[in-house]
Amino acid sequence: MSQCLNPDCLYQNPQGTSFCQRCGNKIILDDRYLPIKFIGEGGFGRTFQAVDVKRLNTPCVIKQFLPQQAGSSSLPKATELFQQEAKRLQELGKHSQIPDLLAFFPQDGRLYLIQEFIDGQNLLEELQIQGQLNESQIKNILTELLPVLQFIHDNKVIHRDIKPENIIRSKNGKLFLIDFGVSKETSGSILTRVGTITGTPGYAPPEQFRGMVYPSSDLYSLAVTCVRLLTGHFQKIDGSDQLFDTINMEWQWQKYVSLSQELTDILETMLQDIPKKRYHSAAEVLAALKNPIPRKTVVIPNPPPPQTPPSPNNPFKQIFQQFVSPPNNPPQPTIIKPQPTNSHTSFTEDLGNGVLLEMIAIPGGSFLMGSPENEPERRDSESPQHRVTIQPFYMGKFTVTQAQWERVAVLPKIKQDLNPKPSRFSGKNRPVEQVSWLDAQEFCARISKATGKKYRLPSEAEWEYACRAGTTTPFYFGDNITTDLVNYHCNYPYNSGAKGKYRKQTTDVGSFPPNKFGLYDMHGNVWEWCEDDWHENYINAPVDGSVWINQSGGYRLLRGGSWNALARGCRSAFRFSLTRVNRDYYVGFRVVVSSRTQ
Repeated sequence: MSQCLNPDCLYQNPQGTSFCQRCGNKIILDDRYLPIKFIGEGGFGRTFQAVDVKRLNTPCVIKQFLPQQAGSSSLPKATELFQQEAKRLQELGKHSQIPDLLAFFPQDGRLYLIQEFIDGQNLLEELQIQGQLNESQIKNILTELLPVLQFIHDNKVIHRDIKPENIIRSKNGKLFLIDFGVSKETSGSILTRVGTITGTPGYAPPEQFRGMVYPSSDLYSLAVTCVRLLTGHFQKIDGSDQLFDTINMEWQWQKYVSLSQELTDILETMLQDIPKKRYHSAAEVLAALKNPIPRKTVVIPNPPPPQTPPSPNNPFKQIFQQFVSPPNNPPQPTIIKPQPTNSHTSFTEDLGNGVLLEMIAIPGGSFLMGSPENEPERRDSESPQHRVTIQPFYMGKFTVTQAQWERVAVLPKIKQDLNPKPSRFSGKNRPVEQVSWLDAQEFCARISKATGKKYRLPSEAEWEYACRAGTTTPFYFGDNITTDLVNYHCNYPYNSGAKGKYRKQTTDVGSFPPNKFGLYDMHGNVWEWCEDDWHENYINAPVDGSVWINQSGGYRLLRGGSWNALARGCRSAFRFSLTRVNRDYYVGFRVVVSSRTQ
């Protein structure tokens, strides 16, 4: 198809048409650029996807100057800004993450700008399709974009309109910064704006609406972008989506997401209202991201005893070397990583090929297991409430992922074979599912033999204690959940709560906020196998956190709910059971290690 460029027509003509069959307007520009698809409209005009017929139909983008202020006194200024955009693209397009300018010319009384086409999707589209991003993804975005911003600022240009729509991830994963339509050159640290176009409300910093911008103004907008990608929320002008408390004049985005203190501090510094309180340059933010200032450790009560780090000669690596590592690739020692969310030592098992198994240190303590009689939508199987004392242990930060499962599935068989790719919803960072309780036992046996640690499924009491993380409400988020917090069947909300987005599948682990212990997805995504047999209630249940086994052993415990579960099934106290051979696409597991065997 060929797209008519006439603003009053926009007719889709048959392929190869040179003149619009509806209005007669000439379609091909400069005898080489053929528009094929209308993309969108902004303050300056319209954007079209196109091809360069003189370069074997190479994809490109046409920007047609058609300002909203046409016929007004603002038209000369808008024309000047459009010409300046072309000039800046010519200069800044030298950077590999900024689209290059291909041509700039007038035709039929209008100005046209031709630039490189980036095949991919912008970050707003990514958010709408995949849901909120996690901390690791935000760090990657900052790490990749901050050098681009530094390049722009070094060339004395301020973008002035950074937002998710203006950041494109190409199909090979590379990020591009686009749309320099309101960018401005500055010879000093302050720029006084002349004109009416200032960027996008909600993303632009306060000083931008007072006629001044700094390099740190772009940093502010980038931080707002990160906050939106993390929370799914946006600071709307009418106050209907409150990321910013206009009464106390402070950001309140942190109530929607839990991050490491290091990244929280970085974003909060970028979001300061007063420019001089922000980082002064993108390079300064990047340095803070790569070398966070160490903080004093706050010791929480009853930490587990000091642990001996795993031996550098971990047999786990040696076994992997034998079965899956390429020749002449010497084994690496197991990685030990302190977790910023805990003051005591967690550890990370290196499974090779960049696949890690992160284990969070869970402190010992006691809690009331089960639900109180006044908890909405509770079941009798959650009674009676009883106090349980838990010894310190380690628990997987995430449910076992498909990448982790595939690495362990190639280890020598203990009792049964394992399917390396059992899951219905494919994705290396998605939870493994369609695994039975027996499959999970085999996984634990193989990794235990390889490492010398005793990996196992959690007891039901350990699971609920770890999920609650000191809370007594139905969910570790509070009295209710939303689909911004949990992946579940939102058409069946909890206690007359609001509906949301039903995803109909699993999501990558870590896509939603963690609890206070730093554990992710304890509510929703996939049900998690526990070690225990099913019991109808808690009469005569153990009070020491141990596994509760009976003689029959027919049905096994699952906890946490799933993407397909009703909201009530995602409560901290909810109990579910299946046969130990059952495999479903909503069932997975996470592993634990007893501190005594570490």
